Amino acid sequence: MSMPTYNFPSVSIAGDKLQVYNSYKYKDALKQIGCRWSPEEKAWWIAATPENFRKLTLAVPGLRVDKEVTRRMTEMAIAEAEQQDTDWSSVKPLEPMPLKTVPFQHQVAAFNMAITRPCFAALMEQGCGKTAVAIAVAGYRFKRGEVNRVLVVAPASVVPVWPKEFETHADFPFVVKALEGAMTKRADELQSLRHKIAPSLAETCDIDLPLLVAVINYEATWRLEEELVAWQPDMIICDESQRIKTPGARQSKAMARLGTISRYRMILTGTPVSQGPLDFYSQYRFLDRNIFGTSYYAFRARYALMGGYENRQVIGYQNLDDLVQKAHSVAFRCRKEDCLDLPEQIDQVLYCDLEKDARRIYDQLVKESVAELSNEEVIVAPNVLSRLLRLSQVTGGFYKSDENITQVSKAKMVLLEETLDDLLDAGKKVVVFARFIPELMAITKLLISKGISHSLIYGETPMDNRGRMVKNFQTNPDVKVFVAQIQTAGLGITLHAADTAIFYSLDYSYANYDQCRARIHRIGQKNNCTYIHLVARNTVDEKVLSALAQKRDLADQVVDNWRELLK
Repeated sequence: MSMPTYNFPSVSIAGDKLQVYNSYKYKDALKQIGCRWSPEEKAWWIAATPENFRKLTLAVPGLRVDKEVTRRMTEMAIAEAEQQDTDWSSVKPLEPMPLKTVPFQHQVAAFNMAITRPCFAALMEQGCGKTAVAIAVAGYRFKRGEVNRVLVVAPASVVPVWPKEFETHADFPFVVKALEGAMTKRADELQSLRHKIAPSLAETCDIDLPLLVAVINYEATWRLEEELVAWQPDMIICDESQRIKTPGARQSKAMARLGTISRYRMILTGTPVSQGPLDFYSQYRFLDRNIFGTSYYAFRARYALMGGYENRQVIGYQNLDDLVQKAHSVAFRCRKEDCLDLPEQIDQVLYCDLEKDARRIYDQLVKESVAELSNEEVIVAPNVLSRLLRLSQVTGGFYKSDENITQVSKAKMVLLEETLDDLLDAGKKVVVFARFIPELMAITKLLISKGISHSLIYGETPMDNRGRMVKNFQTNPDVKVFVAQIQTAGLGITLHAADTAIFYSLDYSYANYDQCRARIHRIGQKNNCTYIHLVARNTVDEKVLSALAQKRDLADQVVDNWRELLK
């Protein structure tokens, strides 16, 4: 690591060392806390631990702190503070879990904790099954007569997933509605989600009324806050709660207010802290304002070290043991590596809806394709595949006419941006696979606009450059994203610096798909691998993914099932 060019005292991190520059006048204080001088680096150094970092901030007034130092020290401090027993092998449910699926032992442990308190935080990493836990808790309270209406608030891309999760897991009667579309339409659907008779009357008549579940995205909460309050949810589940980590944001304030009207509250997230420990405040303001209070500034004064211009910059943290103890008083923490019974490869599907104009183009192409194929005497696979190809291009955002290629939809690109933001905030490296050149160019344009360093391999990438692109991604911590064309980068390269891959679009070949998955799932990979599929709802995307999930080439199905595929 080279010495910084600025002249004020500063600290950076190199491997397992904290290095302090431009601090000669504080040498005695640095010696006293155990720092040593490095003539090569022209810096004082000390082992990189949270305790040593705390000592440095006290020894050197006005110390400038590199962002990477803050991130690493925070992660280490929280990891030290949140050590917990992860032996769940003998745990039994305190009460029957109303699930059709068999829960893992860590899910049982989370359920046991959740049903013993009105407010609960499932701090469970992606793939650990926190959604099933939330459904089990809601069902348990429903069967006890404590809950009749559940409000689920989630990112827009996750809203359509919740009805599917209820269908998969819930072993109790329910009606679930995903509130989407115009705000008036959402308000009307919410209003209609009511029991036709009073629960008390149903009880006397021995009628089984279902649990009512409304699912809405965060951005709509403040717009429909009055309607949501009037609906009177008994329980609110805040999915991917890191979305409300900013105290001043409209949706954060709306969720805080909604939290006061509901008897039971849950937050679900694998990354409660993406930028620093202060991220806890807003999430817990919704969950239980008694834990960290109602004043953000008092919270910050307790847990942050301030410095910089007019003492406005967070340069470090303090009292993290206390913070984590309070946060975990109502939380169950689970990481992938703790869940040895989880599969090694985890699949997720995120949905988006094509805009009206794009949907119109898509539906017209379907109509034309059906008409053209119906007139053919003999149906052959290439003819069907060529028409499916045009549909896949539209779902990715592009329409190819005789003259040129036009971008007709941004729905999937918006979904990709949202997903990448979450993953990069969590410190992940990510591989993004796509099929078509216009998609790859649009993805790289997005990354450039956001200042995200990346590598790119596609058909036109010179062979001599491909190895360099892979090496940069594998070894350079600043290169966060690897963009790859499915047909080009599916073989012969290792990308296990990432444990997460996003399929922006899909090839019709299972072999290509499987090879792409294997780029991150290789010898040397230490983490479970997550594969996120971006799907335009009610399109050929769903048909392709279904075929690949069955380990089948789409080409094997097109002759006999072309009408079904084009629906």
